[in-house]
Amino acid sequence: MPYSSPLLHPDLARFVAFGEVRIDLRRGPDAHWRSACAGGPWQVAMAMSSLGEMAAYAGAISADLFGQEIWAACTDANLDLRFLQQLPRPPLLNFIDAEAAPDGFFIGADSADLFFRPEVLPAGWVKALRWAHFGGLGLVRPPLAQRLEALAEGLKAEGKKISYAPGFRSVMDSRYDETLERMCRVADVIKVSTEDLCGLFRAADFHSGLAQISAWNPSAILLLTRGADGATLYCSTGEWHALPPEMAQLPEVAAPGLGDAATAGLLFSLIHHPDANPEQHLRWAIAAAAAAYTASSDYALARAQPWTLPPALVGTLAATVRVFPGA
Repeated sequence: MPYSSPLLHPDLARFVAFGEVRIDLRRGPDAHWRSACAGGPWQVAMAMSSLGEMAAYAGAISADLFGQEIWAACTDANLDLRFLQQLPRPPLLNFIDAEAAPDGFFIGADSADLFFRPEVLPAGWVKALRWAHFGGLGLVRPPLAQRLEALAEGLKAEGKKISYAPGFRSVMDSRYDETLERMCRVADVIKVSTEDLCGLFRAADFHSGLAQISAWNPSAILLLTRGADGATLYCSTGEWHALPPEMAQLPEVAAPGLGDAATAGLLFSLIHHPDANPEQHLRWAIAAAAAAYTASSDYALARAQPWTLPPALVGTLAATVRVFPGA
């Protein structure tokens, strides 16, 4: 694998997320636009760092004021900045007017993220790595998508753990099907929501997509988030469902960012408590989402906030999460 190095740097990130980080420009009721950093993989890295993990987001960002905003947010969150590549290219932007287009529209035909180069990441990063996370628009936009797919497969061959959260967007049409299958087959952990499954598999019922992913990779741990109804964890030893803690209910409608917090909670538990039972890992996932929602004062912009998820808080909430065996 071309990214390996005989060197070992113990201070390098042990968890690295790959995908996209972008700037969301949201039009508010006052007709003013507000900018915020966003992107599922980036948000997972931010949440992991907040939990206390040595984490990084690996990607390329612009060198303008938007890139500086992302750089500053990564600095404040104590992400490993050696994995960021700042380039003289335009930023990836998402313009959101909830009344006109709830998901927004993207501008980034020649943006910096597409020019990310894994081969110039810090020497020894693969040796230090324990988990690599992939997802979001980075796996949709060529040539970055092909680069990241090859990287995920190479890291898997090196014996590294892989997590994958597609995070459905309307651009993930039939052209994304091959990527979806390849990433599901290589992943040790897969995180999806019921909405993701309906969109990815173009089906009214999420169960068919769930069955297909299980057929592709029956040994993977699969986390299915259900908004206010909690989450379900599927693994080779069984199935468990959890409800949110009563002190921190989740919103009825799936909200941006909570799935990323749940992903971080699950992965943090798997990394630091590898011998724990699946029920405990599920408790940490849903407790992290509940903590992220509770901590947000303006949830309309929650996906842009570097959440504060101290392990003690998430652990306290996890103890109150109700878990039931699946049917």
